Amino acid sequence: MKGVLLVNLGSPDSPDPKDVKPYLDEFLMDKYVIDVPFLLRALLVRGIILRKRPEDSGHAYSKIWTEDGSPLIVISKKFHEKVKAKTEIPVALSMRYGKPNIESGLKELSDQGVTEVLLFPLYPQYAMASTKTIEVLAEEIRKKKFPQMKITDVPAFYNRADYIKNLSDLIKKNLEHFEYDHLLFSYHGIPERHIRKTDITKSHCKINATCCVTPSPAHKFCYRHQCYETTRLVVEQLGIPEEKYSLTFQSRLAGDKWLEPYTDIEINKMPEKGIKKLAVVTPAFVADCLETLEEIAMRANEDFKEHGGEDFLAIPCLNENDDWVGTASNWINYWAKTDKIFA
Repeated sequence: MKGVLLVNLGSPDSPDPKDVKPYLDEFLMDKYVIDVPFLLRALLVRGIILRKRPEDSGHAYSKIWTEDGSPLIVISKKFHEKVKAKTEIPVALSMRYGKPNIESGLKELSDQGVTEVLLFPLYPQYAMASTKTIEVLAEEIRKKKFPQMKITDVPAFYNRADYIKNLSDLIKKNLEHFEYDHLLFSYHGIPERHIRKTDITKSHCKINATCCVTPSPAHKFCYRHQCYETTRLVVEQLGIPEEKYSLTFQSRLAGDKWLEPYTDIEINKMPEKGIKKLAVVTPAFVADCLETLEEIAMRANEDFKEHGGEDFLAIPCLNENDDWVGTASNWINYWAKTDKIFA
């Protein structure tokens, strides 16, 4: 019997620092997020970051928290319910960090008699710190707890025509009543070394102007290439002129070389370049979360205007958009019938 496990990032139980701290500990102690030896990671995370970060992050979470809880969890649950209504096999929802966890999701499916699981990380682009950590943990749990199960992974869908149409339609709809000077595609940042670590050729990824546009097997797992390709396909579909859009990366941690250009720095320079009306879309996420609601819609908005900007539009994620639900449901139903994920 087949079933599906949808997996998103996760959230603390509340914005209270006492709940934020264990969530951040689980997240930042993941060897695929901070990929240094355990003792160094523990020293960095538990000895330095967790001394102040839970309070800062808790304050940020409190600004976006709703009566129903964390926006990411609330949106993911709504998406889950809509997908369940459109699919013919059991569908469960889990988070990589926090609750409900991946083990509970696999157990829910197992209790329904599922023996073949389609693992569906809710990330359009592949990254070590998102997709891979979900796949690795799910397989570890399967081996220990559910050896009768078989897991099939949904590959990155950054360039799938139906996903690109969903994203393009969403952007177009939000721009109908916003006369923008510039459209910024802001993707979550990752350390540059993650790009090199996921390079299956061990030689292609140079992180320069040419490697992401030069065909290579490395692109299957290259987050940077996939971000640029998502942007290219959306821009092509919407007919946006080259001078009216750009791509940046957000949410970096200090101390490492992360993918550039940086969202906050670029946004703050835009008003002096004549960009007074800015629209920002965040295609690394399919559900609005701390990074989109607080970092972009609030902080980036404020910074842009403080530097001379006039109008700012944060375009929402796909969330539980009916077209996006239809696309994900179609992929699931196709796999249920054919063992193939995409037609």
